[in-house]
Amino acid sequence: MKASQGAKKLTLPLCIGITLVLWASSFPAIRAGLSGYAPQHLVLLRLLTASGAFILIAPFARIRVPKPRHLPSLLLLGLIGIGGYNLALSYGETHVPSGTASLLVNCAPVITALLAMFFLKERIRPRAWLGLIVSLGGVAVVVTTLNSRVALDPWALLVVLAAALQAVFFVLQKRLLASYRPLELTCYSMWSGTLASLFFLPGFVNACRTSPLHATLSVVYLGVFPAAFAYLTWAVVLSRLPASKAGSLLYIVPLLAFVIAWFWLGERPQISTLCGGVLALAGVVLVTTARALPVGPAMSKIV
Repeated sequence: MKASQGAKKLTLPLCIGITLVLWASSFPAIRAGLSGYAPQHLVLLRLLTASGAFILIAPFARIRVPKPRHLPSLLLLGLIGIGGYNLALSYGETHVPSGTASLLVNCAPVITALLAMFFLKERIRPRAWLGLIVSLGGVAVVVTTLNSRVALDPWALLVVLAAALQAVFFVLQKRLLASYRPLELTCYSMWSGTLASLFFLPGFVNACRTSPLHATLSVVYLGVFPAAFAYLTWAVVLSRLPASKAGSLLYIVPLLAFVIAWFWLGERPQISTLCGGVLALAGVVLVTTARALPVGPAMSKIV
C-alpha cells in the first residue's frame, strides 16, 4: 500500500519533468528537421508519426469512441492546438533560433491565464495583471530586436501566434478532461490534428525520399516524444492542476531549450534576447505567484 501511494505521489512531478524536457528539446529538433524538410512537410511527418504511436497504444488502453456532441470540440482542439500550433511554430523557426522560439512560446502561460479568466471563471488579481504586462513587454523586446535591429520581425510573430494557439489548446483541453481520460483526449486531439494536416500531402513522399537521414530522424523523434508522449504526460498534469497553474510551469522550458540548443546546434542567444527573456520570465513568475479570488463553485486560483 505504501509503495503504491509513493508511486502515485511521484506521478505528477515525473510527468511534469518529462513534459518540460521533451518540449524543450522539440525546439532544436525542429530546426534540425528543417534542414531537410519544408515546414508543412515536417509537421505532417511529425503528426503522422505521433498518430501512429497512439494507434498502437489505443487497443491496449481501451480508448472509447468519443461522444457525437463532443466531435466538433475535439476537431477544433486538434486543428488549433496540434495542427495550427505546429505549423505556426515550424514556419517561425525557419528564421527564428530555437532557443528564442522557446522563449516566445513561453508567453503561452500568460495567454492561458487570460483565457482561463474568461472561460474557466478564474479571476486575476492586480499583481497578476502587472505580471501579464511585464511578461508581454519582455516578449515585445525579443520580437523587435531579433535581428540586432529595432524592427518588428514577422517570423517571430508567427511563433507568438503558436503560443496563442497553445494557450487555447490548454484551456479547451481542461474543459474536456471532465468527460475523457487524459490518454483518450490526447489521442483524439492528435488524430484530428493529423487529419487536418493531410492537406499538405502534395510533395510529401518526395520530401521524405530526398531529405537527409539526420533530418528525418529529428522529425521522427519529434513525433514519438515531444508530440506524442509529452502530450500524454501533459494531459495527466492538466487533469490534476488548474489550467493557469499548469500553464505556469512552462516558463522552465526556455531555460532548458537554450541549454539543449547550445549543445545540439551551437546556438548562442543575443543579449537583447536574454534581457527580454528575463522580463518575460519575471512577468510569468508574478502571474503564477499571485493568488486568485475564488469565483463560483470552481474555486479556481492562480498560484
